[in-house]
Amino acid sequence: MSLSALSTKMKVLLVFAGWIAFAIALGLIFGSDGKNEDFQPQNEFKLEPWLGIKIAGIDLSINRAVFYLVLASALTIFVMVWISKRMAEKPNRTQTAIELAYDLTKNNITGGNLDGKIATRWFPFLATLFFFIWFSNMIGYIPLPTNTPESINILGAEIPAFALYAATANISIPLALTLVVWISYHVEGIRAHGVFRYFASWLPSGLEDMNPIGKVAIFMIEVVSHSVRLISLSVRLFANMLAGHLLLLFMGGGLAVLLGIAALGALTFPMAFAFYVFEVGLVATLQAFIFATLTAIYIGGAVAESH
Repeated sequence: MSLSALSTKMKVLLVFAGWIAFAIALGLIFGSDGKNEDFQPQNEFKLEPWLGIKIAGIDLSINRAVFYLVLASALTIFVMVWISKRMAEKPNRTQTAIELAYDLTKNNITGGNLDGKIATRWFPFLATLFFFIWFSNMIGYIPLPTNTPESINILGAEIPAFALYAATANISIPLALTLVVWISYHVEGIRAHGVFRYFASWLPSGLEDMNPIGKVAIFMIEVVSHSVRLISLSVRLFANMLAGHLLLLFMGGGLAVLLGIAALGALTFPMAFAFYVFEVGLVATLQAFIFATLTAIYIGGAVAESH
């Protein structure tokens, strides 16, 4: 039977089986060097201080996470200013893409969850939040010379080894963003209703005849719900970005190094490429979209008459 007569499914299965057989053959030929005790995957995410700074006992050292934050901030400001000065009546491909991103932030994220003056007031914040997180996520998939414990020689110069890292894969960064969001929507709610009416709005309508103990119990549930948002909003972004980078680390060769089986790289590298495309093409944008959308929902809920 010729290959042309096989179905697409059978061809895929044959390619997959050949790929597995090739990896097994390499493993049998080259064997295993045993577990590599020197390789510690967690060290890839350690933040060694590049420039030690301590003020009043507070550690303000410059490290890799700070560098990525500065880089993401600079990219967000530069790209937005650069684009705003080059808008044309007949848009090119770049402007078309930017207009789609603008429409996403204005109509889907902001307009879909906020109305009127509230939407106008909070659109700059929500758009900035979306693009900052998006840039932070995207540059996390660009190899940069930031692995200072390891170095490579290029034309006689020792420079840090190239590595993948994202500031949003460090829990402190998503948590700081979440604190800004959490405080902001409470302030907006108090500004819209006043202190007492805002907290009264945490109780759903239809509880007029309920006894005070029941109202207090429901109010405390709402307090817990708002407190949990600090965890859910930050951990969602952090966990997704960290998981993506861990998958790339292990599938891209880390597992082969850790187990001392070089041939394993032939099996895991195609997976790493698939994961990389998936992370860059979907996850980085999706996480920025979810974070900004939930922020808009929280603000909308804070200004609503009742939750």
